[in-house]
Formats: sequence, structure tokens, C-alpha cells
Amino acid sequence: MADGTKAVVDTSAADAATDEAALAAAIDELAGSEDAGEGASADARRKGATTAAAAARTEPDEAVDGAADDAPEAGPEAASGEETSEITAPLSVQELRAELAAGSPRKKPAPEPARPARRPTDPQPTVDPRDTATLPRTLPAPQRRSGDMIGHRYRLEECISQTETFSSWRAVDEKLRRAVGVHLMASGHQRARKVLAAAKSAALLGDPRFVQVLDAVHEGELVYVVREWLPHSSDLAKLLADGPMEPHEAYQMVRQVADAVAAAHRRGQAHLRLTPRCVLRTDSGQYRINGIAVDAALRGLPEEGAEDAQRADTRAIGALLFAALTHRWPYPEDRYDLQGLPKGLQNAAPDQVRAGVHKGLSELAARALFDQPPHHARPITTPEELVRAIAQMPRIRQPEPELPAFPTPPRHNTHALPTAPNPTRVADTTVAPLPASSRPVSSRRTRRRLRRVIKATAWTVALGAIGVASWQFVDNLRHTGGPSASPAPSVSSTAPSPQASTHNPVQLTVKGAQSYTQPGDGTEGSDNPAKAVDGDPNTAWKTQWYNDQFGPKAPALKSGTGLLIDLGSPQAVSSVSVQFDGEHTAELRVPTAAAAANPMSARLDGFTVIGNKKSGANAQYTLDAPVTTRYLLLWLTALPKDGAGTFTGQVAEVKVFG
Repeated sequence: MADGTKAVVDTSAADAATDEAALAAAIDELAGSEDAGEGASADARRKGATTAAAAARTEPDEAVDGAADDAPEAGPEAASGEETSEITAPLSVQELRAELAAGSPRKKPAPEPARPARRPTDPQPTVDPRDTATLPRTLPAPQRRSGDMIGHRYRLEECISQTETFSSWRAVDEKLRRAVGVHLMASGHQRARKVLAAAKSAALLGDPRFVQVLDAVHEGELVYVVREWLPHSSDLAKLLADGPMEPHEAYQMVRQVADAVAAAHRRGQAHLRLTPRCVLRTDSGQYRINGIAVDAALRGLPEEGAEDAQRADTRAIGALLFAALTHRWPYPEDRYDLQGLPKGLQNAAPDQVRAGVHKGLSELAARALFDQPPHHARPITTPEELVRAIAQMPRIRQPEPELPAFPTPPRHNTHALPTAPNPTRVADTTVAPLPASSRPVSSRRTRRRLRRVIKATAWTVALGAIGVASWQFVDNLRHTGGPSASPAPSVSSTAPSPQASTHNPVQLTVKGAQSYTQPGDGTEGSDNPAKAVDGDPNTAWKTQWYNDQFGPKAPALKSGTGLLIDLGSPQAVSSVSVQFDGEHTAELRVPTAAAAANPMSARLDGFTVIGNKKSGANAQYTLDAPVTTRYLLLWLTALPKDGAGTFTGQVAEVKVFG
């Protein structure tokens, strides 16, 4: 109706006619026709019954269809029970004839006609959103707290997100002592079976570019899905918090994501929920995709055909690239901490939203995102087409790193004195420029003066070398216990040697930090390792908690844990100071030449000790000689006890001096 109300149609007469015709057809089929006239009438009655039944099935009933679609899925036993509930007391042919002759055909016990089973190819009904009777039956998300155990193995630690139907947690696998992610849902929820099926299908994908599904279990009143946890990664929404990406980084992101999604589609998998929260970048610069198929099942998105799924994932990748280039969400609403586009900029390419956007990437995002891209370009509708389009683009190279500023050497001057090792500035050997009126004209006089200058310089260098050699000889005698000698005579024409000068330490800039464990020992660190090098001693990097101290024997799980410090480039390190929160024992190590290329994957024997173990709340490592390295490993071998009686380490601040 135009005013939004539903029209009520009285179908009692039609139902009666339908039932009467159907009963007559059933009687004729059971008893058989005795003559041609009777067979013809039976055929007519069967045809009439089929037509009436078809008309009854085509009666619009939005409330019934909507309720059936939104109702929880029933098992095979429930379906068979519904089909046979009305065929409990069949009548004989004589009883059916008697009831038909009496004009009182047997009525169905239910006041509402049974709805025929819907085939997958039938059109989906339209549900009135104001009709509360058609709302799906949902169960609330299971209520859990930090410290609860799931499946006698997974201990919940921190709730990451909570919705009406499911909750997501960071947990610890007590069996393997590693961090994992867990989704919890009530087993009676109508989406529970789809979530389990999606998780098992995603686990079979086996592509390292996707976050791996480790377990999917239906246990009692709970369904939970366990996935891999990447502690040292940042999602795309967090990466875009400070502004748009550089063209090279945006190119790497869209290329890796498109390759992974295209490979999944070739194996029959679709994501259908690809958002900036699902795209993670690791410390090594690799992008990994979280929640393939599982996120869509958890949120109850509609199932789409193969073509629709490919278009949906392609459009989602285009939206990710659009956001990376413009720092805006390509839709009117604000999402993922990004501001949406105003109405005047809808369907606009990224280079029309923000100045300076790479032209090739802007066209690629518009073709993947819009069905009718600007500039009359052909749209990209599948991830495979997107991969081919990226391959045809000119490669975007990484920008050159900024070199440190070095002092500009002085220009060559033929009138200046040559520089000698440890030179002494001699006033009488410096040639002052002559006035213009007294400058020599003869070239012979000029050459004679130059020879004098060279001789004076040579004598100065010789005297300086003799003084330095004498000082070194006397110093060696002192350190080797030789005969005592008088203090070395001071040479006025020489300067102190480098050994005699005092070194003033300069604090080096730390580019980053990562928690380190030996390969095979699991992950480490529940807080951001960057807190240990942020210059604020009030923030600290915290390790995981342990029931026992480190050691080589059981019950200790590993020999220690560490914090890997990155200086960004090889630097000369002379000392390191560490401030702990509590009594710790740690040593300072540097990677060997073989392990320097990838120290995170190297074992502990790939690091050389340069600072012996020190215990206490503060540790100062002063090296005998500067060591040139890019990475430093602070290896913790003893941790203090916390309030819960377990062992936990906290590094408040690390300072490196050169």
C-alpha cells in the first residue's frame, strides 16, 4: 500500500477450492479410472488442482517469506519432521469418497498454509524492515572475562572488539606458549555453522599471505575460531593515521594485496569483508590479509555469486588504494578514522581529490572502485584483471634515502700550507697575501719563495713526527713496566695525539626496536617495544609472564628473551645504558656478519657478546673500543617477580652512545 500498511487478502475460499480439487485428484489416483469418461474427469480435476496449487503458491506473503529466510537453519531431522507432520493418519479410498460426497473435506490442522521449500534458484523475498516479526533470532555474544580458559588450552587476555553476536580476543595458547587471536560465538546462533565452515575452508587455503586459521571448534554452547596473531604488525588504518602513503608504499600495498586475493579466488575463496582493519603490514614490509571468509560469516553478509564476489573484492581493493593515496574514505560516511568525501566529489579520481597524487595509481584506483571510472576508462571487475593492470604499469621505484649532511671540504688553495698529521699552527710559516703594489712580477722570485715555504713546512712536519714518536715510546715504557723514565718532554710544535684526547660520547638516534626470541621459542612482548626507546622512562616494554625463570633445564621453557635495537644504519657504538623496572640480569650482544642481514631469524649463537651480564635496576655497558654495528641485542636472562607471583621483565629506557 502507498501508506506503508499491508493489505489482508481473504484466501479461505481459494483454500477450500484448492483442498477440494486436491482431494478429488488423490481419490482418482488411488482408486483408478474405470472408464474413459471417468479418466477424463480425473485428468481435468488433476489439472485444476495443479493450477489452484500453483496460484496458492504465488500469493504474496512477505511476512512469512521474511520470517523463514531470517529463521535459524534447521538440521535434516527438523526438515523431515516438518514435511511429515501432516501425514500421520491416512484415510482409505472409501473414507475419502464419503467425506468428498458429504461436502466436508478434511482441513489442515494449521491455520496458516504450509510454505513450500525454497529452491536456491528462487528469488529472495523482500522483507519489510518495520515488521518486527521478521527479525532474525539471534543469541548474544558469550560473556567472557580476561583469564578465562577456552577449550582447556586458550587463556583469554584482552578483548579487542565486542559486538552483539561475537567477540574477538587476544589470547595465549598455553600448550605452545604463543599469542593467538580468538573469535567467540554462541553455538546456537544461526551463523555458527557458516562461521565454522568458513574457518575450515580458510584453514585449507595455506597461503602465507593470509593470516592463518589455526583451529575451529564447536564445543558445547560455544563456537570459537583461533587464528594466528601478529604482534609486530600494523593495520592499514593505523598506517594512514598520520597521512597518505608515498607512491612506492601504496604501489607495494595494492600489488601484494591484489596478488593474494586473486590467488584466493582462483582456489574458490573470497574475502567479502576487505577493510583497512584487515590489511596488516609486518616489520619486514610484507602485507598480510586477515579474516578471509571468516569476517564475512561472522557479520552475516549475504552470500554472493562468483561474479559478485569478485567484483566486491576488487572494489574493496580500489577503496584501500583510494584511501592510501588521498587520506580520505571514498564514500560519504567517515570510516576507519578517515574523513568521507563530500557529495560534490563522489565518483572522483584520487588525483581530483588531492593534489600531487601519482597519475598511474590514481587511474588504477578509479578503475577498480567505480563502475564508470572518470576519463572514460574501462572498469576493472576482477582481482585477476587488477593484477594484470598493475603488471602493465611502469614500476614505481623506492625513493633514495636521505644522506647525512657532511661538512663541505675547503676549496684547494695553492698559497695555503699542506696539512700534516696533528699539525701545529705556526704563525711564522703562514704566508700572508701581499699588497697589490708589492706583488712580485718575476716568475723566478715566485718559485724561490715557494721553495722556502716547502722547506719550512717539511722541517715542521719532521719535528712533529719526532715529538709524537718520542711520546709514544715513553708511554709504551710506562705500560710495559720498563725502566722508569722522566715525563716526556713537551714539544711546543706538536699537538696531543688521538690516544691522549678524551672521548665525548654522543647519543645516537634509535630508529626502532623489536622483541626477539630464538626461532622456535614463540613470540615475545605484550606491549610495544618502541616504548623502550621513546625517550620517556615512564613507559616500558613488558615481556610475557613466565611461571619459571629462564634456564637450560626444565621446567624453564627457554634460556632468555631479548630486545633487538635498530640504529637504522651501521654506527660506531661506545656505550649503552639501560634502565629497568626492577632487578634484571642482561647482557649486550651484536649480530655476526652472517646474521646481520636478518637478525630476527638468527639464533642466539649468531650474536657476539660485547657487554657481560649485569644485574640490577640499571645497567651501563661501556665498551673497550667502539663497535660498528646497526643492531644491538639486549638479552635478558633473569626477570623479577610481579605481584601475581610470575616472572615479568620491563625495560623502561635504552640509550645508545657513540
